[in-house]
Amino acid sequence: MGGKYHHGDLRAELVRVTLDLIAERGLTGFSVAEVARRAKVSPGAPYRHFPERESLLAAAAATVACQLAERVRSAVEEHDDPADALAAAAGAYTGYLLERRAGMNVIYAEGLQGPKHADLHEQTRLMTDQFLTLCLAVSATPQGALELMEQLFTQAHGYGMFWLDGVFTRHGYTPEQVIGKSTAAARAVIDGHRNA
Repeated sequence: MGGKYHHGDLRAELVRVTLDLIAERGLTGFSVAEVARRAKVSPGAPYRHFPERESLLAAAAATVACQLAERVRSAVEEHDDPADALAAAAGAYTGYLLERRAGMNVIYAEGLQGPKHADLHEQTRLMTDQFLTLCLAVSATPQGALELMEQLFTQAHGYGMFWLDGVFTRHGYTPEQVIGKSTAAARAVIDGHRNA
């Protein structure tokens, strides 16, 4: 195959191309063959770094978890109030989903469970612990914090998917408006949780 990839870390390049492919086509559009084609390597080259399709997808999912955690960290740093910080974290999740078309849907994709994908599980734990710590700051009980985290992830993901699926675009909403709506909805959920 002409124009093969020779510029540094092929493993990292394959993960980058996978993320770009998912952003363009969604999770269902992911294939190792298409990643290899876009990376300009032979169809077998990815398998020298990733023994199976799920290994490459797990590496991409671990990157998603890491990037999401960084995005949340940046959003939270701007707020002193715990409720504002948590709402901003939910908005950051929605913003990342709009940009990368990746979130919990990729992190928990079919076939990525089990001990072979330890790095993914560690990155996922770090990211969810970050959210849980924020939820604990506004919750009276650990169980309440877990329920709040579930509600906020679901809400933040839902706002992003409504935009990606064209529901919000038909209404003329911009990505910034969707992120703002997600953040405001998260704050309403948080306030309702605190007052319950």
